[in-house]
Amino acid sequence: MDMQGSRTLAVTQQQAWEALNDPEMLKACIPGCEKFEATEPNTYAVTTAIKIGPVAARFSGRVLLSDIVPPQSYKIGFDAQGGVAGFGKGEAAVQLTPKDTGCELGYTVHSTVGGKIAQLGQRLIDGAAKSLAEDFFRRFDEALQSRYPSAATTTAAVVAAPAPVASKGMPSWAWAAIAIVVAAVIYMTTKG
Repeated sequence: MDMQGSRTLAVTQQQAWEALNDPEMLKACIPGCEKFEATEPNTYAVTTAIKIGPVAARFSGRVLLSDIVPPQSYKIGFDAQGGVAGFGKGEAAVQLTPKDTGCELGYTVHSTVGGKIAQLGQRLIDGAAKSLAEDFFRRFDEALQSRYPSAATTTAAVVAAPAPVASKGMPSWAWAAIAIVVAAVIYMTTKG
């Protein structure tokens, strides 16, 4: 499956970058995320619980960041296993572009899925993927507005998803990409 999109954020490129580099913020914004821990530099162990129709599964996997260009872009490689429910793997590219009204977060995802979850109907998976992505961006936007209240009130941009408070560790945009990847994995599952 291939998926791409963008969101306008009412914060500067640097503020978005900092938020995307806060693992706790991202963990709070990714639907069903239970664990996001560094295992080595730019490598993270991730566990996310997802329910799509009658299939509920806990996916555990690895996320690897590469081609990191602060505060502009990076690539994310991912591989997740959900037992009999299935698997997902792929890559995503995330780009932050400054705009007059804040910045734009753009993403492109390529992923494949297999297993039981891949047998669900296309509409169900498409709906779940869209819902997960929208939920992530709503949460990320709310978190950004809390963290940078002056940017939110002085910028007339359409803000994307909410994100938790920034801290040291993985870039927040990486978490955003992971949420997108999770949605992409679900979407890919329906594409076969």
